Amino acid sequence: MMQLSGDTRDVLKNFSTINQNLMVKSGNTINTMSAMKNIVAKATIPDTFSNEFAIYDLNEFLSALSLFKSPSLDFADKSVKLNEEGGGSSLNYFFSDPSVVTTPKTEITMPSVDVEFTFTQNAFIDIQKASAVLGVPDVVLKGTAGGDINLTVTDRKNETSNDFSIVVGENSPTDFTYFFKVENLKLLGGDYKVKVSDKGISHFAHVNKQIEYFIALEAK
Repeated sequence: MMQLSGDTRDVLKNFSTINQNLMVKSGNTINTMSAMKNIVAKATIPDTFSNEFAIYDLNEFLSALSLFKSPSLDFADKSVKLNEEGGGSSLNYFFSDPSVVTTPKTEITMPSVDVEFTFTQNAFIDIQKASAVLGVPDVVLKGTAGGDINLTVTDRKNETSNDFSIVVGENSPTDFTYFFKVENLKLLGGDYKVKVSDKGISHFAHVNKQIEYFIALEAK
């Protein structure tokens, strides 16, 4: 029997926004990958799983957990039994066939680091709000040698697009421009140390939690 901590449930909720599938290995590390394979996330959680299992619909599993005030989990080979602490109600939830679940096959490492900056939770919230208010899908990370590093929310396909900019760093090492999709910034709340490689990939590492994301850059 085990209970899932609030931190673990937060990670699972976040991972459900990246992919509804989840393959859980024994231990306290979980990872996921988007269906497009352009987002990979990895987290070390406070709870330790004793066996390996696959969930096809993570949102459904989280909704099943929410039926209980304080659920304990009793794992079997093909299912997990959710029990209300103190008795009264229970639910049997069957695992998926691992072969139909999308999961990262290899560890990712950054090929190079060309730009670094801190992405605060406030900046992230502002970027999301601006994208929604302006109805624009792109984020441009731009720096001028010796000057500021800016994130700008815009629509790259529209020359007269409204845009919103925020300064995220200073003393840029060089001139650069990188592109993201707002929809790919599926981050758990908090501040992040960000590294960007000219090879088309970025790394977001949470400052206070053991969670990281590798997010592909968009073509220039």
